[in-house]
Parts: sequence; structure tokens; C-alpha cells
Amino acid sequence: MFHDRARIHVQAGRGGDGGLSFRREKFVPRGGPDGGDGGRGGDVVLIADADLRDLSSLGAKRSFKAGRGEPGRGAGKHGADGADVELHVPIGTQVFAEDQIVADLVAPDARVVVARGGAGGRGNRHFATPTRQVPRFAETGLPGEEADLELRLKLLADAALVGLPNAGKSSLLRRISNARPKVADYPFTTLQPVLGTVDSPDGRQLTVADVPGLIEGASRGVGLGHEFLAHLERARLLLHVIDVAAGDVDRQFEQVDHELAEYGAGLAERRQAVVLNKVDLLPEPPPFQLDDERVVGIFHVSAVTGAGIAELKRRLFELCAPAPPPEVDPEGLAEFLVYRPQPRAASFRILRTDRGFRVLGTPPAPDELETALRAAGARAGSEVEVGGETVVLD
Repeated sequence: MFHDRARIHVQAGRGGDGGLSFRREKFVPRGGPDGGDGGRGGDVVLIADADLRDLSSLGAKRSFKAGRGEPGRGAGKHGADGADVELHVPIGTQVFAEDQIVADLVAPDARVVVARGGAGGRGNRHFATPTRQVPRFAETGLPGEEADLELRLKLLADAALVGLPNAGKSSLLRRISNARPKVADYPFTTLQPVLGTVDSPDGRQLTVADVPGLIEGASRGVGLGHEFLAHLERARLLLHVIDVAAGDVDRQFEQVDHELAEYGAGLAERRQAVVLNKVDLLPEPPPFQLDDERVVGIFHVSAVTGAGIAELKRRLFELCAPAPPPEVDPEGLAEFLVYRPQPRAASFRILRTDRGFRVLGTPPAPDELETALRAAGARAGSEVEVGGETVVLD
């Protein structure tokens, strides 16, 4: 089954705690602090993979958590960074958080960090001063970002087949490409988008998408209209397939064209090629004249007998000139827009001491503080110093 949407929960790794250690060597009985810094928590990263066609690889697992940073150790040794989690998604995947777009992965190997790991805590050697030469505390690592995301795939295709149910789009795709969609003589045979590759004699290839048939009201979301129409947004050319045997060719064209215009997203201005299908069922093709600058060609074909298919394929390569490569920045990252606000800086930090924990800065509400302390490793019975007072965690 084709999966063009997925909901996942991502959680970046927590930073490792700073080391609480003192130099202890032969002939150095009272060395200074030497606790190293904790490692940074791992990130959760999405990568656009040209080999994937849908989001089914994420179907079995809905939650992804990156590795935690290692704690700092004595002798100034820093902890290792937590392991990143890399999730591969198809090109054309959009990432949404709370109905706001976070990233749009439109280039091969594009990467976006959707949850950043927390910073590691500083070891106690950072807190030594001339007046405090034996700091018996170190910072705990900060938590990583956490989010619920929705992934939506918009197919990247050179051309997309659009038309009413049972217009013969699947049969046409089988004729012109290597795709093998289900074909039957009843409406709504195609329930999920299908991609096919069309080969030219000179070795060039085009990608053609077969989208389920449109019904009246699809632009308002009737049926699964919105989900299907979204796959047309990135097609460079629309192949408007019309069943000439069903009669009233003009009405069929106007009905689908109306839904495209109502949906928006530039579909009303997109270039179209009208494919009059099933001409083998009529003695003569019906008259169809259209004075529309969007229509770049009208073809009479039969997906069953193959009539007109060779000419259609030849013209497809003329109408879909090679697309320019997507712009990529010097580091190989995709150009994407980030709408998510940056998280505010924490108003407090938690230090780990030789007796328990200490809270610096302005502590949050009691429930939030308790959650932060337990995430930092505090347990029932741990001593916590807050605002000059020492309390025992319940």
C-alpha cells in the first residue's frame, strides 16, 4: 500500500553530565578538579532518499529517540556524543509540527535536523576560582528537543495523469511506462498514487504519476480530494485524460478543470496536455477544439490498442524538457523554510553535587522542576538545594 502520510514522535538525546572528579595521583594527594564535560545528545535527522517512493518505511515504528551523551570523566576526559538517529524519507517530503511547516525536502540527500540534542554539562574543573579551588559540583546535561511531527509526501513527477474515474489513466500509464497499476472496468480502480518511468530511445527518462480519479467536490476535500490533489502540485505537466466513449468531452474537461481551479496551489495555471482516450470505441474521434494557452497539445490515443501512444511518448519528452538541478547550499543541505520558533533559553540549571543536586537561577513551577530533576537523575531521597534551602525529594 502507498503511504503518503505518517505521524511520528521524535526525541533527541539528553546531554551527558559533567564529571565531578579531582586529580588523584601519587605524590599529588590533593590535586585540583579535573572533571571533563559531558557529551552532546544525539540529533534526530531526516534525509531525502532518491531510492524511496513512499513513507511505508516509517509505518512499523512511530517513535524515534536519539542516544544520550556520555558523562564526563576524570583527568579532563570528555564524554562521547550521543548517537544520531537518521530517518530516510522520499524526495518531496514535507515536515509539519503543529500544522506549521518545518522543512520541505526537495533535493536528493537533503538533510534537516528535526530534534536537536541537548548540550552536555560542564565538568567541575570549569568552576574552579582563586576563592573556590575545590568545586564539588558539576552541571547536568540538558534535555534534547522533543516533538510530534506529521510527514506529508508530495510526489515529484515530470507529468501527472488527471481525470475523472474510469477515464483510463491506469491503462495509459501501463502503456507508456514500466508501472503496472491495477486495471479494471469500473470506477476507482486506482486508490493510491502510482509512479511510472517512461524511457526514451536516447536514454532519457521521465516520471509520470497516476493519481486517483477526481470527483465533484474534490477541491473541498470530498472523498480524499485534498490528499490526491496535493500530488499534482509539483508535476510540471498535467496529462488531462478524457474518456471519449463516455460522451460530452467538453463537459468532462470543464468538470476536472473546475476542481483544479478551486483547489488552487497554481494548478489552474499549470500546463496541460489533453489526452482523448478510448478512440477505438468510436468510429470517429469526437470534435474537440480548445482555445486555451495552458493546453500545449491534444492527443487521440487508445490505451488498449496502442494507437497514438508512440506520438504521445515522443511529445512528452519535448514538453517536459530536462529540469534544472535543485539549488543546494555548499554543505549539501536543502533550501528549506523553518517556521518553528527557537526554544527559549532555560532560566535555571541543575548542578550535580557530591551530596545531591543544586538548582541555579530562577526555578520553574514545582511540577516542572521535579520533572527536570528526575530527568537529571534525582530519585526519592535525593537532597536538592534550591534558593539556599535544602529539601529532600519525595
